Amino acid sequence: MKKILFALFATTISAPAISCTGITLHATDGTTVSARTIDWAKAETNNIYIVVPRGQEMQSLLPDGSQNGVKFTTKYGYVALGAERPEFAIDGTNETGLNIGLFYFPDYGEYQKYDEAMRDITLSDMQVVSWILGTFSNIDEIKANITNVRIVGVEPGASTTHWRITEASGRVAVLEIVNGVPTFHEDEIGTIANSPGFDWHHTNLNNYVNLKSGTADPMQLGPDTLKSFSGGTGLLGLPGDFSSPSRFVRAAFFSNMTVQQPDGPNTVNQAFHILNNFDVPFGTAFAKGKEPVKMPSATQWTIASDLKNKTVYYHTMYNRALRKIDMNNINFETVPFQWSPLDDTKNETIIPVQINS
Repeated sequence: MKKILFALFATTISAPAISCTGITLHATDGTTVSARTIDWAKAETNNIYIVVPRGQEMQSLLPDGSQNGVKFTTKYGYVALGAERPEFAIDGTNETGLNIGLFYFPDYGEYQKYDEAMRDITLSDMQVVSWILGTFSNIDEIKANITNVRIVGVEPGASTTHWRITEASGRVAVLEIVNGVPTFHEDEIGTIANSPGFDWHHTNLNNYVNLKSGTADPMQLGPDTLKSFSGGTGLLGLPGDFSSPSRFVRAAFFSNMTVQQPDGPNTVNQAFHILNNFDVPFGTAFAKGKEPVKMPSATQWTIASDLKNKTVYYHTMYNRALRKIDMNNINFETVPFQWSPLDDTKNETIIPVQINS
């Protein structure tokens, strides 16, 4: 049964329309907010939130469908959003304020080959988020211990992944595994998308050195005076498609040009507004008439995590109302390991407006 679940999930996550985008924002009071979209278009996944206590025993699943990989016991409790099963945390925050999110990285990443003889230190790529959240409090600890496990793909047909890791201090790093070697990149821009790799995306930003916020000044061209039709012309030339390189550029400019907010709640609100620009309309993911399923959006959920105040917010493609999980109200010593669907009902929250008559 586990192998069947793996195969079904791998079919979903290996779809061509996987378009996750991540940003990082910083408030003036020192709060860091890590936010992102999650985009699957080939099928609707069983999207869940997960609460994991301290002292929870966990074990990695393996490519053969068994659960005989590396064992670990959580040192820290955490809250995460995931898909299909509670082992598959996609983006979460632990009680120290450490956040990590998984992003798909097709064609450019390469894990180590699975070796059955080393299964006791083998870690599924889909469980890296759980392992890191349950075990570590900062990026340096992760760097020091990443070679203690062998990260492998659980399904040959699925995409490889990379990960963005964010501390409450505001430090951000991206972990990529290329040619079997884990590599960390310090990410001062705080942006992530999908392939190509980290260095390529940052080099590509140089192609947009002319962009600036605001409105372009008039210019004289022969007898004509050229003027802006509207505001925002300083960003003329910003790519608007949904490819990974274009989304990375937009995310980098939007998040770094935005007006800094005073605190966490306002910054969370700002993050959702920025990420509205990255909702992938379902009709763009497949040729017309070739859509495999009917969904409101290819962006199935969006999450923003306030790492100072340890609060997790999300909305879904079915309901744009923000849901909030306050980790300060969770006793991670006693709370049971649990998971629940992101949506109780798949309906938009609509508030009637009462008109005085």
